[in-house]
Amino acid sequence: MVPLSVLDLSPILEGSDAAQSFRNTLDLARQAERLGFQRFWLAEHHNMPGVASAATAVVIGHVAGGTSTIRVGAGGIMLPNHAPLVIAEQFGTLASLYPGRIDLGVGRAPGTDQVTARALRRTLAGDVDRFPQDVVELIAYFREAQPNQLVRAVPGAGLDVPVWILGSSTYGAQLAAALGLPYAFASHFAPQDLEVASRIYRERFEPSEFLDKPHLMLALNVVAAETDAEAKRLFTSLQQAFLNLRYGRPSPLPPPIDDIAPRFAEFGLDPNSMGALAKAVVGGPQTVRAGLDDFIRRYGPDEVMITAQIYDHAARVRSFEIVAEARDALQKAA
Repeated sequence: MVPLSVLDLSPILEGSDAAQSFRNTLDLARQAERLGFQRFWLAEHHNMPGVASAATAVVIGHVAGGTSTIRVGAGGIMLPNHAPLVIAEQFGTLASLYPGRIDLGVGRAPGTDQVTARALRRTLAGDVDRFPQDVVELIAYFREAQPNQLVRAVPGAGLDVPVWILGSSTYGAQLAAALGLPYAFASHFAPQDLEVASRIYRERFEPSEFLDKPHLMLALNVVAAETDAEAKRLFTSLQQAFLNLRYGRPSPLPPPIDDIAPRFAEFGLDPNSMGALAKAVVGGPQTVRAGLDDFIRRYGPDEVMITAQIYDHAARVRSFEIVAEARDALQKAA
C-alpha cells in the first residue's frame, strides 16, 4: 500500500470566515497525524472567496507548530508570484523551526486570475517563462553557501529543504524529470493529462542528487461517508464550488444539497459531465476502498495525496478516517 497524504485549501465555508477555516485546518492536520497520513500540504490561491491559504508559508507554520510528526508543506507555492530568495528564506525559516518536517512544492500557475496576478507581481513580463531558472535558483539557495557568495538565504542555506515540482499538464512532468525531482500531479482537477504526464515523468527521469529513481505523487478527491448516498450528498459542495468557479462566480464552499442536477441544468450540463472531477472517489467505506485500490493499481503512484472539500468539519474528519481505514484494510490484504 502506497503512503497517503492530505492536501488542504483551508476552505472558507459559506456563512463562516477565515479564522474558523484555520482552526479547522489545524484540527484536520492533527487528525491526519493521528491517522498516519504522511504529509499535510497547503496550497497557494489568491482572490478566492473559498480559500484561506493565500499566505501559504504562514499557514504552514501554524500547522507545523500545532503538530508533532507529520510532514507539512506547500502543495504548492506558485513560484512566478515570488522572488526565489523570498521563498528560500520563508521555507528556510520553517525548516529551522521544524527540522525534518517541511516540504516545498512549487508550480508555475498563478493560482489566480491574470488581474490578481498582476496585483501580486506588479508585472507579468517573463515571469512564467523563467520558471525553470527560478526553480534552479531556489534549490541553490538551500545548498551550503560558497565562499564569496554575494546573496545567501538566511536562514535557508545548507538546509536542503525538499523541493517538489507540481503540475497539471505535461510541462511540470518534463521539468521534474529533467531536474531529477519528485513530481506531484494535480489529477484531482486535471485528470485528462494524468496518464501522459505520468508516463513522460517516468520515462524521461534523470537520476540526481535528490532522487535515484522517479517519485510520483497523484492527487485524488475522496469524499467518504457511512453510505454511498451520504457521500454523494457531501460531494455536492465541491460540485457547486466547481460550477461557480467555472462560470466566473467563485464563492465560499457552499453547504451540500439533496439534488445537484438542477444546478447543472442551469448551465445546460449533465452532473456526470464535469471532467475535472472525473477521478473522484465518492461513497461509503466499501466504495472508497475499491475506488482507492483501483486508482493505485491503474496508475501506480508512489504516493497519493487525498483532498476533500466537505462543508461540515466533523464529516470531513470522518471522511479521512474512512480513507485511513480503507488504507489499512488494503495493506492487510496485500
